[in-house]
Order: sequence, then C-alpha cells, then structure tokens
Amino acid sequence: MAIQHLELMARYNSEANKLMNAHIKTLSPEQWDKEFAGFFKSIHELCSHIYVSDFSWLKRCKGLRNFSVLSLPFFEQDLSFGTRYFADISEYLAKRAALDEMLITFISEITPDDLERVLKYTNVRGVYYEKKTGGLLLHLFNHQTHHRAAISVYLEMLGLANDFSPIVPYV
Repeated sequence: MAIQHLELMARYNSEANKLMNAHIKTLSPEQWDKEFAGFFKSIHELCSHIYVSDFSWLKRCKGLRNFSVLSLPFFEQDLSFGTRYFADISEYLAKRAALDEMLITFISEITPDDLERVLKYTNVRGVYYEKKTGGLLLHLFNHQTHHRAAISVYLEMLGLANDFSPIVPYV
C-alpha cells in the first residue's frame, strides 16, 4: 500500500462530503430527522454514525505513535455510537468539515512505516484486534463511502437528485 492512495482517499472523501453536504444543508429539520426503512433510520443518524466512526478510528491511531493532530484536546473526549450528535444541520456541517481537515492532516503525517505497524484495539463490542494500520485506514475511508451511498438513497427518496460518488476528478 502506498501513502498516495490514502492521500487520494482522504481528499476524495473530504470533497465527496462537501458535495453531499451541499444537499444536506438544504434539508428542513423534518427531512434531516425523517425516518426511513434502513438500518440507520435518518440522515441525521447516518451522519452521526460516520462522524463517530471517523473520530473513533483516529483516536485509536493515537496508540501507534505521536501524531500532532491527534494531540489536540478534541481527541480527549469520548463519543459513543447510537447517539444522534449535532443540535442541527449547521452544527453538523461545521463539525464534519473540521473532522475532514483533521483526517487530511493525519494522513499527511503518516509514514510508510506507520502503514506496516500493527494497531491493537478493542472494538465497541469488546472484540480485540491486531491489524496493520494501512488496511484499517482503507477501511475508514471505505466506511464513509459505504454510508454516503445510503445517504444518497435517502436524499433521492426526498426528491433530491444527487451524485457525489465519482473519484475520477481526484485521481
């Protein structure tokens, strides 16, 4: 695995989030919290889940070595899954943009040695893992892409045509 692949994914995910969020910022509070038949019942729930996941993966990476961005007080807090974060869409948009910048900064600090390091962590179900960091970082970005697809479907169900999936502009 090459660092430039992770840099590409960090840029792509940030830009895809911006495109998606251009649609989200047009939603009414009712649309933001409208219940759908998916596992995550609303766009709000999905956005909270992606946010907490990204935060959690970054926080786990503190165990690899000292990264300047992970030394921020922001990473001293605990966020839990299943919680709907963000009082409103504006708060979500600001916090998502800030977290995307932290992800890009984190990836800029990664070295080839870091990608081969084994990250030891326990997931939210209490299962212990030891995995290479490079693969876990690919998972982090793929996870965003996976859940943005669900948000895309929910937006379409609200009558908002969208397409924020192409990675080609960032290659």
